[in-house]
Amino acid sequence: MSDLTLMLIRITFLCVLWLFVIMAVGVIRTDLLGPAKNKSKRSKRSEERRSAGPARPSRAPKARRNEPRALVVTKGPLAGTSLNLTSQPIVIGRANDATLVINDDYASGRHARIFSDEGRWIVEDLGSTNGTYLGQQRLTSPQPISVGQPIRIGKTVLELRK
Repeated sequence: MSDLTLMLIRITFLCVLWLFVIMAVGVIRTDLLGPAKNKSKRSKRSEERRSAGPARPSRAPKARRNEPRALVVTKGPLAGTSLNLTSQPIVIGRANDATLVINDDYASGRHARIFSDEGRWIVEDLGSTNGTYLGQQRLTSPQPISVGQPIRIGKTVLELRK
């Protein structure tokens, strides 16, 4: 093999190696911090909201007697933490943009989501590596949650409470 061919093979190998390293760092960053947000879309939305005039306060639906009102952390580093349940979904994970940020080695950046669907509360795993457990069962699809039923993400256990 000529010296020129050998040099081209070395340079190609180094380029492919650096491409792999850059892609690996991007995947790790996304897992830790969540997906990158596009600032131009965010600024357009905020401009639209400002030009639309003052926002009307949304009416909260009347609370029924048997509906849960809070999501409570019962075990783990955040034990005792409580979040009021609203119509907005609750995203749980290590990412800074999550609604409930848990610093757990077994949690993904955006690990699970809890949301209301026609009066029922549903838990959904967002493709996490270590899984979300409802009771003793690992979630494979969105499942309804009842009051007091444990939801486990790593070392953190959550429950819906009235």
